[in-house]
Amino acid sequence: MRLITAAFPEGMADTVSATLDNFPHAQWSVSKAQDGQCQAQLVVETGASQTVMDKLQSVLTSAEEWRIVVLPVEAALLPSVTEEAAEDAREKTTALREEIYQDVRQGAVLDVNFLTLTILSAVVAALGINADNVAAVIGAMVIAPLLGPLLAFSFGSAIGNGELMRKAAQTALAGLGVGFATAFGLGATIDVNLSSSELLSRTELGLDSVALALASGAAAALSVLTGISSVLVGVMVAVAILPPSVAVALLLGAGEGVLAARAFALLATNVVCVILASQIAFAWKGVRPRTWLERRSAKRSTQINLAVWAILLAALVALIVFGVG
Repeated sequence: MRLITAAFPEGMADTVSATLDNFPHAQWSVSKAQDGQCQAQLVVETGASQTVMDKLQSVLTSAEEWRIVVLPVEAALLPSVTEEAAEDAREKTTALREEIYQDVRQGAVLDVNFLTLTILSAVVAALGINADNVAAVIGAMVIAPLLGPLLAFSFGSAIGNGELMRKAAQTALAGLGVGFATAFGLGATIDVNLSSSELLSRTELGLDSVALALASGAAAALSVLTGISSVLVGVMVAVAILPPSVAVALLLGAGEGVLAARAFALLATNVVCVILASQIAFAWKGVRPRTWLERRSAKRSTQINLAVWAILLAALVALIVFGVG
């Protein structure tokens, strides 16, 4: 459930009330506030929250001063609803577009904290892989902030937000670059353990790697869509991204170009799979902008992105099956 509070000019009270009348299952009220303002409060099932938000925004866009605040509701005592309505609400437990945007936007921010966590995770992963220490590698994946920018990029494509996509891409590339430079420096200064199973496993390509990365991307998108904590999913994504990128850097630092190329192919495959799967999940769940014009632009953006990533994945799979795999 969501508690939605809208503030708007008093002259729009009748229009807002008429709009809310179209939602019989929502419990709502409109009251006068102060300074010529009115306030509407309504409790609505999660499945209907997005529709209510879109209708309110459409009505209030013409007003000079208005705002909408959304809060989650842990519990509420309301008149009973039909079993069909309750079932429909359960089937549509998708977070609001605005809530998802607030969540994923933070992952696209390139700041000191992101870079610090990236460097630390790269150091721990590089040392763990070189020492064949599984526990250290897992620890590195827990702190790796790689899920955020990849999800932000996919979500930006789904809603046609080019600015979010640009920021997410910059953050993702910066993170991979900083992590690569850190691991490369370690690989050039320490004796790389070429018998480490943790290292050599990141040079082995197979269709199982494609399946793992696709599952990771889909799970990441669904975690934010359903409001479930994405911490564990972030670790799953880091499994696909962090170790191969560190392996590439270590092997290049040690002068092992052929093995580094195989690790890079695995890294590229995993990145493509995570982005492609998350974009498909967003499209499947109907994530799109509010207005028709924005939807048209977002649809074109999504189609282009899906086509590009699908072609890249097909090329990489062919490389795995017929080439270096």
